[in-house]
Amino acid sequence: MKRIALVVVAVAGLGLAGCSNMNRTEQSMLSGGAMGAAGGAAIGALTGGSTVAGALIGGAAGTAGGYVFDRSR
Repeated sequence: MKRIALVVVAVAGLGLAGCSNMNRTEQSMLSGGAMGAAGGAAIGALTGGSTVAGALIGGAAGTAGGYVFDRSR
């Protein structure tokens, strides 16, 4: 469990390192995906389900939500 959390944090840190050249839509999608993945992993861990599956589903939903949010502005 701790190893998965460490890998997720490391990958997120590397992903955020390249954000300086992103447009507003890409930034919204990345932020939504990161928040969704974190929320999904937390819900998966708290409910006794799969943390990885929760992170994947939450990340996908968050990315879509970030896109919709950006297009509605």
